[in-house]
Amino acid sequence: MNDTPSHAANCSAGHVGLTFDDGPDPATTGALLSALLAAGARATFFNIGRRARADPSLVRAQQAAGMWTGNHSWTHAHLTELGSAQMSSEISRTQQAIQQATGTAPKLFRPPYGETNATLRGVAARFGLTEVLWSVDSQDWNGASTAQIVRAASHLQAGDVMLMHDGYRTTIDAIPRIVADLAGRGLCPGMISTATGRAVAPDGTTTPPPGGGTTPPPGGGTSTCTATYAQTQRRGDRFNGQVTIRAGSTAITSWTATVTVGSGQRVSATWNGSPSWDPSGNVMTMRPDGNGSLPVGGSTTFGFTVMVSNGNFSAPATTCRTP
Repeated sequence: MNDTPSHAANCSAGHVGLTFDDGPDPATTGALLSALLAAGARATFFNIGRRARADPSLVRAQQAAGMWTGNHSWTHAHLTELGSAQMSSEISRTQQAIQQATGTAPKLFRPPYGETNATLRGVAARFGLTEVLWSVDSQDWNGASTAQIVRAASHLQAGDVMLMHDGYRTTIDAIPRIVADLAGRGLCPGMISTATGRAVAPDGTTTPPPGGGTTPPPGGGTSTCTATYAQTQRRGDRFNGQVTIRAGSTAITSWTATVTVGSGQRVSATWNGSPSWDPSGNVMTMRPDGNGSLPVGGSTTFGFTVMVSNGNFSAPATTCRTP
């Protein structure tokens, strides 16, 4: 692939990950690749195994266009409801299909619906896969217009990953506007790091933020954080939620968030954090899974699945505090 904005443009603000799930799709993959190539952007395609086996030429086309390919399971099942042997089959068959098409086995794995747990992460790790979720949901799967998809992308910051899908004309039409907006903010599309699951430059390096990183400004100040909730997926008896934790005007060294679910709701799975519950089981306390430091204005996300027994799909209440 020739020079892209990731190489030639001003990427002083860093890199973001554009990702597309559920392909390859004979009706849209070609047009999506053309849009990305025309915009000079690279992206990661999380392919469904049975579709990759049915259309291996489309997977090869992704690779030939300079894109990266990842594993999105064989059938797009609710993997957290399966045993470890079934999880392994879903992942291994997809690894084989993509490797047969491209000659290279994927290194990245996105669980369908964003549903994950310790068992699934362990199975994926046995195949050398890094789990990749997302920071920004385009909502293209939920009927978002092209303008709404572009607006969602405007929230991307360095290291963030955006969820989109191979299958929607609205998404294809959004590509040039997304890339133009990123370029205007000094951001470039990049690859997903197998070490962190976050976006980095195509050569695997990261760009430090202007001003030197996470050192708090002189004079200190009160450290604060905010918690912003968004529903990322909904099914008949469950929904997935994502909480974005963002530092305020002072860098923070750690954070603690609370998620309070409503009547008839129960958290069944979590990711990207270390949870605990009160005796009622309705209040989840989430702490960082590792280093919880965030620079000024920096953000991180965690997610969870809520099971619903009485039709109550109301949004959980979320709060954040610093030590």
